[in-house]
Amino acid sequence: MHYNLVHRDEYEGGLAALCQREGLSCIAYSALADGFLTGKYRPGHALPVSERAEDAAVYLNESGLAVLGALDTVAERNGTPAAAVALAWLAAQPTVAAPIASARTPRQLQDLLQAPGLSLSTDDLALLNAASAPDSRPWHGA
Repeated sequence: MHYNLVHRDEYEGGLAALCQREGLSCIAYSALADGFLTGKYRPGHALPVSERAEDAAVYLNESGLAVLGALDTVAERNGTPAAAVALAWLAAQPTVAAPIASARTPRQLQDLLQAPGLSLSTDDLALLNAASAPDSRPWHGA
């Protein structure tokens, strides 16, 4: 299922409840929203020319920046990269078996490998959930 901190509507719109009710789980792809949830795409930084960067650019708005702010806060509290936090949030969802993410460089892989050992606190989860609530985003329902 396409599911991450900035793309929650489709899965949480009923499919998650069905999975919960039937004792099923999903594997979430695009866990890092085309790299957006790593924090590498921000205002004032030139976007690289790539399809992934173009796809991630849709989140470069007030709501997307709020999600990045929450990721930054949680990452700093836990001494871990934003990418690991985004993956740990997905892994903490009750009907998610595993998030799928890819790395193109050893550095990216090092960041991703921190996620399995990261246990987010209730406060961390609440902050991330509030910042990424589907009804708070302009791309809601897209």
